Amino acid sequence: MIDHYDGVRAFDWKGDGLLLLDQRLLPHLTEYVHCRTAEEVADAIRGMAVRGAPAIGIAAAYGVVLAVRQHGLATECSRQSVFHEIDRLAESRPTAVNLFWALDRMRRLLDRGAGLAQVEQEARAIHEEDLLANHRMGAFGAALIEPGLDVLTHCNTGSLATAGLGTALGVIRTAYSEKRIGRVFADETRPWLQGARLTAWELKEDGIPVTLICEGAAASLLRTGKVGWVIVGADRIAANGDTANKIGTYGLAIMARRHGVKFMVVAPTTTFDLSLPTGEGIPIETRPMDEVTSLGGRPIAPAGVDAWNPSFDVTPAELIDAIVTERGVIHQPTVERVRAVLGGL
Repeated sequence: MIDHYDGVRAFDWKGDGLLLLDQRLLPHLTEYVHCRTAEEVADAIRGMAVRGAPAIGIAAAYGVVLAVRQHGLATECSRQSVFHEIDRLAESRPTAVNLFWALDRMRRLLDRGAGLAQVEQEARAIHEEDLLANHRMGAFGAALIEPGLDVLTHCNTGSLATAGLGTALGVIRTAYSEKRIGRVFADETRPWLQGARLTAWELKEDGIPVTLICEGAAASLLRTGKVGWVIVGADRIAANGDTANKIGTYGLAIMARRHGVKFMVVAPTTTFDLSLPTGEGIPIETRPMDEVTSLGGRPIAPAGVDAWNPSFDVTPAELIDAIVTERGVIHQPTVERVRAVLGGL
């Protein structure tokens, strides 16, 4: 039943290249970026043609395959060229830890002497494991939702941001298929408008009722009592449960707490960075000012005005009711509760 509500895919691996659905052009154009080198994959990640923490990790893994295809592994010089490409992929986005997890996994494989076939098999495994994890998270998260109220989500956490189904949208898709919710409210998510362009598009494509709101309307919506859960994804989660996600998530968590609405983070265990005790250590990417001062390539602010454009913020664990992972649910996250679910990760 859930497959009926999961028809969107962001990737198509061709063996000698990676096709990425260009998310910068949605919802008006459906075009693909054909990456034939690791450098082109890094450019696609940096330029936001592909985005979402799990999707970035998967794309980077395939980028390593392309690096091995291009340079080979026969000599020390060729191996160094491959590792240089891996470093370039790692520099493409600084906040999403899935990127570094996937690249570290590929590095370890290469260090053990793997060849092209094994490297490609590993990238495919990363891709397939993410899809399986999303289905598990979808089931765990949907079980928390009592029927009768709708949900609010932020940014895009669906099939476009993952191998398929999605993290937060995976929970939402599963909950809708089980008739636990009847409608999804999605905020627009400035400045890249992922909610308006991507989440609304995905849900509409899959026949799930969606209502778009301006971010400034979220407090008024939560006050109506229509929403039972705010459900979001994550780009990095610290050992205590502090969560970095798209800018605006922290504000939603504060508003949810004020109005008695529960707040759920949905992310695979690969999104956890247990080397960081709290969210204070999470690096926050700051993007160009013109993303804020312009819209669709046209200026919307006075020429020369400054803008502050952090891509992410950090929601403290005490504002989170549940973190849903493929290993289980972490209720009211603390260091001990995170460790209990993640084990020896």
